[in-house]
Amino acid sequence: MAATAVMAACSRDGAKGSAASGRASAARIGTPVAGEPGEWPMPAKDYAGSRYSTLRDISADNVNRMTVAWTFSTGVLRGHEGAPLVVGSTMYIVTPYPNVAYALDLTKPGAPLRWKFRPENAQAAKAEACCDVVNRGAAYADSTVFYNLLDGHTVAIDARTGAERWRTQVADPSHGETMTMAPLVVHGNVLVGPSGGEMGVRGWIAALDARTGKERWRAYNLGPDSDVKIGPRFTPFYASERGTDLGATSWPSGTWQHGGAATWGWLTYDPALNLVFYGTSNPGPWDGELRPGDNKYSSSILARDPDTGELRWALQVTPHDVWDYDAVNESIVADLPIHGVMRKVLVHFDRNGFAYTIDRATGEVLVAESYVPMNWASGVDLATGRPRVNADKVTGIGKTVTNICPSLEGGKNQQPAAFSPATGLFYVPTNNLCMDFTGRTPTYIAGTPYIGADAPETGGPGGYRGEFMAWDATTGRKVWGIHEPYPVWSGALATAGNVVFYGTLDGWFKAADARSGAPLWQFKVSSGVVGNPMTYRGPDGTQYVAVYAGIGGDMGALIAGDVASDAAFDVRERGTTLPDLAQHTSFGGTLFVFAIRDGR
Repeated sequence: MAATAVMAACSRDGAKGSAASGRASAARIGTPVAGEPGEWPMPAKDYAGSRYSTLRDISADNVNRMTVAWTFSTGVLRGHEGAPLVVGSTMYIVTPYPNVAYALDLTKPGAPLRWKFRPENAQAAKAEACCDVVNRGAAYADSTVFYNLLDGHTVAIDARTGAERWRTQVADPSHGETMTMAPLVVHGNVLVGPSGGEMGVRGWIAALDARTGKERWRAYNLGPDSDVKIGPRFTPFYASERGTDLGATSWPSGTWQHGGAATWGWLTYDPALNLVFYGTSNPGPWDGELRPGDNKYSSSILARDPDTGELRWALQVTPHDVWDYDAVNESIVADLPIHGVMRKVLVHFDRNGFAYTIDRATGEVLVAESYVPMNWASGVDLATGRPRVNADKVTGIGKTVTNICPSLEGGKNQQPAAFSPATGLFYVPTNNLCMDFTGRTPTYIAGTPYIGADAPETGGPGGYRGEFMAWDATTGRKVWGIHEPYPVWSGALATAGNVVFYGTLDGWFKAADARSGAPLWQFKVSSGVVGNPMTYRGPDGTQYVAVYAGIGGDMGALIAGDVASDAAFDVRERGTTLPDLAQHTSFGGTLFVFAIRDGR
């Protein structure tokens, strides 16, 4: 099935009309851009999570001349999520387990090694990792590269020499905690959190001293107010988020102690408000009859003070989640005109299928509309911030509910969106999958899967299983979309050259016109793309675009015949979700770097 571009009702002409022009002229990235314009020092380019570059040498007019400049093999054939960093004349790469770090010299042809760091990393952690041994990348600050190891350590590496500065254990694999997320450095605090929602962990976020690695604070996402760091400054917008010890009392008899709500996704930050934003994972177990109540603060978006860890507001986007709709997806910081008034917002494309535009100072939902085919809820009540759940899609023990859309993979999973202030649009890689869900009763044993469901998946309506789209977060409407035969599991990159980039599971790296969605260019790489494209200016003055090719993550686990069928975590029969994907790709581990060599 070939990819096809489709336009929303108001799209191609509307994107060039007065409404779009007004939106673009007013839209802004909501935080200052860090570093030089040609660098990429953070996991998402900047604190806002925009994944937007002001570089424009590669444009909609010339991107069709882009070719491979050089490649680098990581030597690891597992899921390559995340993106490289570029600071000055050096590129920094972190591989999936065993989490080797490389520094590449961009001043020389072929980018040879400056240094390589191979950490001690317990093999036992591989058995605890739910959805492949991925790593979503590093962060750079003060001549130091910070990243997480699968076995629960955070490390700090001298960016010039590759020498280890410190190593701190923050997570415990024996209790199901592993580390896959990319850290964020704010005010000398290295912010990190664990995976393990399927293992019955108790989720948290912690701040480590960037100089010493000493833990400064740890805030739990579940439990009494003292553990969650809720105090007098906690002022949530909605009444359902107010009360005493809701992180414990909305769970029955202490079940919050192994209730999930892990922090394995993306972090963003607003310096003006001094708030860091992140989402929490599904509650444990998936079977909701064992945990009646809202189960706060699972499947929630949280805003914390990065200096103290204090919780300032919370929004539970899927109360009492019984579908595995983690809320860990990125919350992009932007300033947008909403109903004619400029608002400081977060834009969040949740796994539950709703795209939220949220006041980032208060947690008020301003816009919430479905961005993928979905039927588990009919909408979001803006007066309460809660979804209007369709009763016939609620799961339970011994009950089989068919055709729930989206599936447990969500309307979007970890693959991050991008935002362009030039167009005022958000560029979103999405899934179009549905599931049947049979609830079963699990037993909690520390360090083992704590799930309670079987949930085979099928393609969603329309005959496509993924779409790359442009979204107007001021109105909650799709502007254009490109249908893909498989879920779009790569991140997005937007540039001032009026080009957006993304990759596909069947191994294509693609460019599209940021305003119209017209396909502009594609290149077949060596493996399916689940990483996030980035761009930088090299020491030679050339703009480059880079992306990992290396299928993996949950999507990689679904390639028929490539993995064992008895994985303890999987709630599907392997090879049934994407039975034809293995015909088009296989495992890999290569960084591809592209440029236009014949002039600008």
